Amino acid sequence: MAAHRKPKQRPRTGSAARTAATLAFAGAATAAALPGAAHADPQLTPAQVKAKVDRLYHEAEVATEQYNGAKEKAAATTKSLGALRDEATRRTERLNASRNALGSLAAAQYRTGGIDPAVQLALSSDPDDYLQRASYVDRIADRQATEVSKVQRQVSEIAQLRAEAKEELAALGTRQAELKKHRTTVRAKLADAQRLLDTLSPAQRAAYEQWGTARSAAGHADRSDRRAGAAQAAPNARAAEAVAFAYGALGKPYVWGATGPTSFDCSGLTQAAWRSAGVSLPRTTYTQINAGQRISHSELAPGDLVFFYSGISHVGLYIGDGLMIHAPHPGAPVRVAPIDEMPFAGATRVA
Repeated sequence: MAAHRKPKQRPRTGSAARTAATLAFAGAATAAALPGAAHADPQLTPAQVKAKVDRLYHEAEVATEQYNGAKEKAAATTKSLGALRDEATRRTERLNASRNALGSLAAAQYRTGGIDPAVQLALSSDPDDYLQRASYVDRIADRQATEVSKVQRQVSEIAQLRAEAKEELAALGTRQAELKKHRTTVRAKLADAQRLLDTLSPAQRAAYEQWGTARSAAGHADRSDRRAGAAQAAPNARAAEAVAFAYGALGKPYVWGATGPTSFDCSGLTQAAWRSAGVSLPRTTYTQINAGQRISHSELAPGDLVFFYSGISHVGLYIGDGLMIHAPHPGAPVRVAPIDEMPFAGATRVA
């Protein structure tokens, strides 16, 4: 009797992989609902948990980008405040030197001009000598007037610097308060997401992770060939360098607020990738979108920045074939993913 061979199964990629993972997640949910099976919060199905977790991760990312922006502004304000204080110190030193010079002039004037000039002339045994000294006193008086004017100007300038420093200090306090608020929001959203994930059974949690992994399965296939193709298709050498950096970051963890080299958030990854190519990008998604030439979906080329959601709260680096490299969210490392997995909001060509 002829042997029956089991048909060889090909690995699923793209939409097939995503469909399979979704079915696996639904299957885990069904199994969890059977009598005696472990299940999540009875008021939430696993699919509902996943939907809530995804929403919380998105809200946390919005707050993360706001945190990044506030942090960048706070750093700029701190630098400006330091520069103002340094300049005030330098000008105060010059003011003290001017005051000392003015004091010396005043003392010299007092020594030579303490007696009425007519009396001095009457008492002088050498009128020529007196006239020479009188001319010297006049010169001292003129110089003293100049020094007084100089001191007054320096006092005014220092007062202005101190007023500006006071304003910068107040602005810094406001930005530090913003930082604290956004940091608290991010941590609260991530903690809520973790609590929801903890309600899933091991099978449900595995299905959730499989769903996330399957979305990028096609992107991870033939990585070396894809990387070479992206480099060749990049519009210029700098874009190719940015893409190469992003490939080198694959697998590194997502950490909100991180810009590398060992971990990244979404805009931190794109900023670091383009920094490796010698291009300085702003820190946040909503500023990076204006860092170059806006392009349409149909014009995308490797190295372009692709943005998502109406609030421009997520960004990835396009690598071709409808794929990007991005830092998704906590628990999901830097990876390749299709750009159609999130609502597309726009794209920018940096260089």
